[in-house]
Amino acid sequence: MDSSGLMGRKSVDDILESGEGEQQLSKSLGALSITAMGIGAIIGAGIFVLTGTAAAQYAGPGIMLSFVLGGIACAFVGLCYSEMAALIPVAGSSYTYTYATLGEFFAWLIGWDLILEYAMGAATVAVGWSGYVTSLLKDVGIVIPARFAHAPGTPIEGGTALFNLPAVVIVALITILLMRGTKESARFNNIMVAVKLTVVVAFIALGWGHVDTAHWSPLIPPNDGTFGHYGYSGILRGAGVVFFAFIGFDAVSTAAQEARKPQKDMPIGILGSLAVCTILYVLVAAVLTGLVPYKDLNVPDPIAKGVDVIGIGWFALLIKLGAITGLTTVILVLLYGQSRIFFTMANDGLLPKLFSQVHPTYQTPYRSQALIGILVALVAALVPINILGEMVSIGTLAAFILVCGAVIYLRRTDRHMKRPFRVPAVPVVPILGILFCLLLMAGLPLDTWLRLVIWMAIGLVVYFFYGRRHSVLRRKERNAVTP
Repeated sequence: MDSSGLMGRKSVDDILESGEGEQQLSKSLGALSITAMGIGAIIGAGIFVLTGTAAAQYAGPGIMLSFVLGGIACAFVGLCYSEMAALIPVAGSSYTYTYATLGEFFAWLIGWDLILEYAMGAATVAVGWSGYVTSLLKDVGIVIPARFAHAPGTPIEGGTALFNLPAVVIVALITILLMRGTKESARFNNIMVAVKLTVVVAFIALGWGHVDTAHWSPLIPPNDGTFGHYGYSGILRGAGVVFFAFIGFDAVSTAAQEARKPQKDMPIGILGSLAVCTILYVLVAAVLTGLVPYKDLNVPDPIAKGVDVIGIGWFALLIKLGAITGLTTVILVLLYGQSRIFFTMANDGLLPKLFSQVHPTYQTPYRSQALIGILVALVAALVPINILGEMVSIGTLAAFILVCGAVIYLRRTDRHMKRPFRVPAVPVVPILGILFCLLLMAGLPLDTWLRLVIWMAIGLVVYFFYGRRHSVLRRKERNAVTP
């Protein structure tokens, strides 16, 4: 048995030949196309949802610097993702990459970890969606009682909230649509990207003239004696929270197999899209903290609060509708992605067959989708947005560390394998990616780390008591050894 078998590792050839791989794609994308694709994938929920929370609780106006730090971390990780995507051109995720490089155990860890990115990400966005919808309905005279629009225990006028009803409603509706097989068309997705970009640029353009620069002083509020509460540690913690705003850049890496000149076009596309998005994020943060005192931004719909200050009725309506539209598609993509990762893991035997059962008519993993929808709706109804955002960020950062590590490992074990795109200066770039991810994780609070440890411990129990015993790959290995 070879080393890959000892590790429970799928070979790249096995993945490509097992039906998980795709046919050869045309080399039609240039650097500009990849950059545009990246901007569309990155601009999303984070900027609409978590910017205000991070500014109010951690970084103040220094949230602008937090975005710069997050963008730098993503640049190193993005280059590593590109090499993996070009090397293993499958319709999968970092779970599939890891299975082919670091083996089944690490693939399980990253698959379990991705639940924090997809399921908890969907819950986070649903809470933000609820904030924008509540604000928009209030503008037209429909008031949703505060106790039914926030997580339990949230202080409101006259007491505390009970649960977040609008968040439950949107998750339920999208889950039903996905169970019936509703998909985004490319045209619809392009429209949504245009809407999101229009909203962001319009907010910067119209908001800049109403900025009160006094709100930016001091740029870095003095630390209050607690790590992560303002000061430089607050910028670090803010970067860990708003890292959510960069999630999606990994989708750019999948274009490596269609790039005309991957060695040149991929770094331009990844670094270019990250640079544009980071500049836009910094400008949004500057306008937002210039319009509203940062301590007043601890809300799930900070952009809405900013446009209310501008005082242009039609513009406020446009921004809120645009944010709601963009957030709706993000929830759809995250719920869809979670069910497909579960589907792949179930086909590998690491999860029960329930998660790979397909509806006879709709051809969707309907039971898995329903279960995911129920769990996400419950979390969205009951958990505050700041806790959700931190969980998503720490889970995603942990997954990125494994991807960077996989690049270093594979350069040693499979050094002669053809790589359409090669990360420059290995191992320096992957190590920098790992170190920046660890730095952002270090800025997150201890209770977030504790939740991650507990979550991963539960995952280990599931793997060793179920996944390892039912693994399709290990069953094949046992059959190959048995005469």
